[in-house]
Amino acid sequence: MSQIHPSAIIEEGAQIGADCVIGPFCIVGPKVVLGDRVELKSHVVVTGDTTVGEDTVIFSFAVIGEIPQDKKFGGEETSVVIGARNRIREHVTVNAGTAGGGGVTRIGDDCLLMAGCHVAHDCQLGNRVIMVNHAGAAGHCVVADDVIIGGISGLHQWVRVGRGAIIGALTMVANDVIPYGLVQAPRGELDGLNLIGLKRRGVARADITQLRAAFQMLAQGEGTFQDRARRMGEEFDSAYVREIAEFILGQTDRSFLTPGK
Repeated sequence: MSQIHPSAIIEEGAQIGADCVIGPFCIVGPKVVLGDRVELKSHVVVTGDTTVGEDTVIFSFAVIGEIPQDKKFGGEETSVVIGARNRIREHVTVNAGTAGGGGVTRIGDDCLLMAGCHVAHDCQLGNRVIMVNHAGAAGHCVVADDVIIGGISGLHQWVRVGRGAIIGALTMVANDVIPYGLVQAPRGELDGLNLIGLKRRGVARADITQLRAAFQMLAQGEGTFQDRARRMGEEFDSAYVREIAEFILGQTDRSFLTPGK
């Protein structure tokens, strides 16, 4: 049985799952769907066409599902979809999508969005993403699984961040980040691989060795960056290296951060 504080406002039409906890002064809009065991601490606003997955906890003063901060937005029906077991801390904002961007802002499972983070319209966050305090993702960003975005860092519109990458604190990322890349410095420089993250996930030594050799090829090999990526995908048999090559050779709306640039 759900526990709903008497001061909370649950608008007619909202769907509340089993065993939810909704604290004081929360507002839940008429199109909101809360999965089982979702907890809203005090003063949380969940509005718009928003779905929140089971066992997610949203902390005080977060605002989820409000309209996008996009002057082109004309009131069209768009949504937010949040997966299971997420922790969304104080003052986080997650905006709904736009018609021109696919219409859905999506967050996967098991993510941690620390205090003050912002996820803009049409962003697509994978699973186990960590955004440290006051990090922000602008519109249309795609962040793959197992990415860490450091505190007070920002992703430019349309940026893609590949799986397992890490972005240091106080970093502005204006170009795509390869899978397993390590990006730091105020203007975002690709400074190596996220070796600590790879080791923590138990990636085999042979794969890490190939990844390091492949990164050197990207940094110092002959030909254009695209040529080096294509050759890298052909010359290495590690699935992790091929993932990087496919990421680079795929379609993108931004250029790439390249080693030393």
